[in-house]
Amino acid sequence: MKTIANCVEEILISQPFLEEAINRNIVNYSALAEELRAPIGKLLRKPVKAGAIMMALRRYTPPKELGNKIKLQQVLKNLGDITVRSDLSDYTFKNSDNLIKSHSKIIEVLKKDPQIFYTFTRGIHESNILITTKFKHHVKESYKHELCTSVQHNLSAITIGLPQMNTKISGLYYQFFKRLAWEGIALYEVISTTNEFTIIVEDDVVDTAFSVIKKLKMS
Repeated sequence: MKTIANCVEEILISQPFLEEAINRNIVNYSALAEELRAPIGKLLRKPVKAGAIMMALRRYTPPKELGNKIKLQQVLKNLGDITVRSDLSDYTFKNSDNLIKSHSKIIEVLKKDPQIFYTFTRGIHESNILITTKFKHHVKESYKHELCTSVQHNLSAITIGLPQMNTKISGLYYQFFKRLAWEGIALYEVISTTNEFTIIVEDDVVDTAFSVIKKLKMS
């Protein structure tokens, strides 16, 4: 039989920001209990008192697995270099039979300068190229026969080196997303390899995003 405590846990797990606020003790329990009366009453199919909900909130303990928490802390402390690249542009193209041929043309241009920031990601229906903005004319020429669905300039990339054990740790990427979301930073795109994690943001928030990630490394 479902209890008020079960309902509180179900709601908090589905709303990680709320769970985090409770864990940080920055929530008004009385106000939150009133807010949850309706959804919990609906789950239990009967009226519930705010006092009972508030008690369940105060007793709630976020599920934690000690071994993984220790490993997660170790990984965060051992993050590699944090590199920022600015003046980037992102292009989205609809996938086509000739897209790879078009892509090979820009590769011929880029291989002359291996230091240029560039990524290419192919999805099921569309593909993205992220590249230094000064190459926009080359992109336009190389992909002139492709359907470009969106273009975004004034982007920056923040790349974080990850320890090799990162693939064995659950919740690692969540730590980045959570901290950035708390600061109201929207991610334009996310790119990752096995041991590197790159977030793409608009230029006007790159300093804040860098500061958030640096603090995460030092925490």
